[in-house]
Amino acid sequence: MPMRALALHLLFAVTLLARPPISFPGDAWEQAKPESVNYSTPRLNALKAWLESTDTTAMLVSVRGRAIFEYGDLKHVSYIASCRKSVLAMMYGKYVENKTIDLNKNLEQIALDDVGGLLPRERAATIQDLISARSGIYHAASNPGDDTASAPPRGSQQPGTYFLYNNWDFNAAGTVFEKLTGKDLYDAFQEDIGRRIGLQDFDRSLHRRSGDAARSQHLAYHFHFSTRDMARIGLLMLRSGDWNGTQVIPRDWARRIASLVTPMHDMNPPSQRSNARGARWGYGYMWWVWDASQADGPFHGAYSAMGAGGQFITVLPRLDMVIAHKTDMEQPSRHARRSRRVTPGEYLTTLHLLINARCGGPCEAPSN
Repeated sequence: MPMRALALHLLFAVTLLARPPISFPGDAWEQAKPESVNYSTPRLNALKAWLESTDTTAMLVSVRGRAIFEYGDLKHVSYIASCRKSVLAMMYGKYVENKTIDLNKNLEQIALDDVGGLLPRERAATIQDLISARSGIYHAASNPGDDTASAPPRGSQQPGTYFLYNNWDFNAAGTVFEKLTGKDLYDAFQEDIGRRIGLQDFDRSLHRRSGDAARSQHLAYHFHFSTRDMARIGLLMLRSGDWNGTQVIPRDWARRIASLVTPMHDMNPPSQRSNARGARWGYGYMWWVWDASQADGPFHGAYSAMGAGGQFITVLPRLDMVIAHKTDMEQPSRHARRSRRVTPGEYLTTLHLLINARCGGPCEAPSN
């Protein structure tokens, strides 16, 4: 081997040896000094100052499975809004793999209907169409918080061809899960995922499906998590469904749900295509996926669960990083005349401040 190639090989080997090993939290999250993974404590302190100006309730950042940044009460449990959909996507994996759920079956084949009946074209939508928000079904949902006000007329779109962020799809996907598995959705989550990754604060008694059954028989399945448990969910995804040597979610499925199905330029309504401050989110299977696959940089391969008001579980594989961000909308806002919330633009600023906390070269630990 030529001397220059040998030197580069040795440098690469030394760099790998210098990196802390991959870790998984046990009873609690292990802490790591930011400088040990090339992040600057003073810059993270600047991030903390920014968070104090927002309505963020809590945030945990892990690198290589260890916490390098914590803010707020990480144990506090509250509603995670539409992050619930990403959790359901994870739950599907075991049952897709064992063929209990066949994504190619349509609603006619599994006898799924709704209040007032579905149209013949709508009954042709597949389970895969539901979990990718491409069903073409614009029946009223049992709960608000989606884009159905911008939906085309019912029956106008061929299933599988048109993306719309539509709670009917997501709620029906929850019904499909229970119908085909024969399991209560929350019991299945606790058994299949929660206990296996050691969630610290999950309380089954807080969980029940809800919504207006007169509008739709497919009710919402809201989850209530702590920030530190949201971070465990993100770490499970970062590790492609593996938890410390146990495959909790099938590896191929964990990668599949975080892969792009709908590019940003195909999102509907068109306002979804111009996200705040340069964000480029497309959609996978109930996960938002960064749509710049050819671009290098910290967002390469990124994906995120997102919920109203400031609920986020974001995975940045290029940085081996998970960010769990929580805003408890029932707490009073720091800002007058508005409910407590963190906007997508404010959260993107948070991500950029976090990324910019990396050191350009070796970090110097702050002096005491």
